[in-house]
Amino acid sequence: MVAGAALIACDMAQPVAAVKTPRARPTDLAETQLRPTSEASAALRSYLVQVQAAQLNQGLLREDGGGPDTPFTADMLARNFERIVFFNEYAQALQGRGGESPLRRWDAPVRVGIVFGQSVPPSQRASDGAAIRSYARRLGQISGHPISTFGNPNFIVIVASEDDRSDALDTAAARVPGITPESLNALRSLSRDTYCAVAAYAAGSDANTYTAAVAIIRAENPSLLRLSCIHEEMAQGLGLANDSRDARPSIFNDDDEFALLTKHDALLLKMLYDPRLEAGMSAAEAAPITRIIARELKSGPL
Repeated sequence: MVAGAALIACDMAQPVAAVKTPRARPTDLAETQLRPTSEASAALRSYLVQVQAAQLNQGLLREDGGGPDTPFTADMLARNFERIVFFNEYAQALQGRGGESPLRRWDAPVRVGIVFGQSVPPSQRASDGAAIRSYARRLGQISGHPISTFGNPNFIVIVASEDDRSDALDTAAARVPGITPESLNALRSLSRDTYCAVAAYAAGSDANTYTAAVAIIRAENPSLLRLSCIHEEMAQGLGLANDSRDARPSIFNDDDEFALLTKHDALLLKMLYDPRLEAGMSAAEAAPITRIIARELKSGPL
């Protein structure tokens, strides 16, 4: 992988127990010829439909953002921030638990581009494209960091199937400086239970400042799982890199209780891009500041 590359997050299946859609932009891959679906892709789609149904039957994949049943204090918010920001979910190539890490985030404006695999039908492209653009705007509003879907992209969101993921990754590598096809190899072969992932890169002079990211969303996911993947991977690609079993209400928790960015998660993102924090800070250096910010945020409206 290129220097500074880090596979920072993925969403893995647990055991089965508002804007108008704009016209196509140069950052969208709009193929006129759909690729036929393979048996492997069709079988994966069937499996993921069962995963979503099982999770919904268990009361998971909540879309309410948290409520009276999920209270959290300023101290809890600060502790969750430390665990999610200062640790990596994976060591490398979706293998092993990641270790402690300095604070990492973007300095330059984030420009989101979308790449669709050739097997993704027009109706899904329209709905997923609208969701990605709307969410990018929301992330910018929450964080206060410039995030747009215009210009030359440095954060590519890929929606592709098992059949065309590799081609879509090659397309992403060709569009973003500092990313090579080889640097994306960890995203080419995903296990059946991994239904999305993101890799972030720090290709500049500062190893703690992200300069590019690529998120991969399985097109075979049913609609809510796809939207859940969009929410988690785009947020994690901004620097909320880890999951924590103690974080609640949160999408940064492998229990899949919540499908969409929660009130708690929005506060984490605000904290991450607070100007009082700096890329490269250790958890110990940031702790006194994050406790102050958490108290400030919890004293205001959610």
